[in-house]
Formats: sequence, structure tokens, C-alpha cells
Amino acid sequence: MRHQWTDERLDDLNHRVDEGFRETREDMRALRMEMNGLRAEMRAFQTETNARFTSIDARFDSIQRTMLQAAVALTAGYLAGFGGLAALIATQL
Repeated sequence: MRHQWTDERLDDLNHRVDEGFRETREDMRALRMEMNGLRAEMRAFQTETNARFTSIDARFDSIQRTMLQAAVALTAGYLAGFGGLAALIATQL
């Protein structure tokens, strides 16, 4: 059976196509709004992450400084003790 495309059927098809495009535009608008919200969340997350890494970097710097000071103090103490021992040995000769 052959279908005929009457003006009424073409108008109906045109209406359905227009309705489909309208729905697609609405979906695209909703998607853009959602993506803008996600972008804002990602920026906030990035800011928070950067702040945390800055804090961690400061803590590592503090630990490194403390370790260096302890190494210098231990070395100085060792050398002072060794110097004292060397002086004691020299006086006994």
C-alpha cells in the first residue's frame, strides 16, 4: 500500500520535527547549566586542593628544617666531644 503525503501529513511531520528540535534545545540548555555548575565545583575543588598542598609543602619544609638543625647539632656535639677526647689523649701523652 502506498502512502500519500498530503498537506495535512506534511504539516503534522513538520510539527513533530519542530517539537523534537524544541526538546533538543531544552535538553542542551539543561546540560549547559549542569556543566556550568560542574565547572564551578571543579574550580572550588581545585582551590581547596591547592590550599591543602600549600599547607603540606609548609609542613615538609618545617620537617626538613628541623632535621637539618638536628643534624647540625648532633654533628657539632660529636665534633665537640671528639675534640674533648682528642685533648684528653694529647694531655696523656
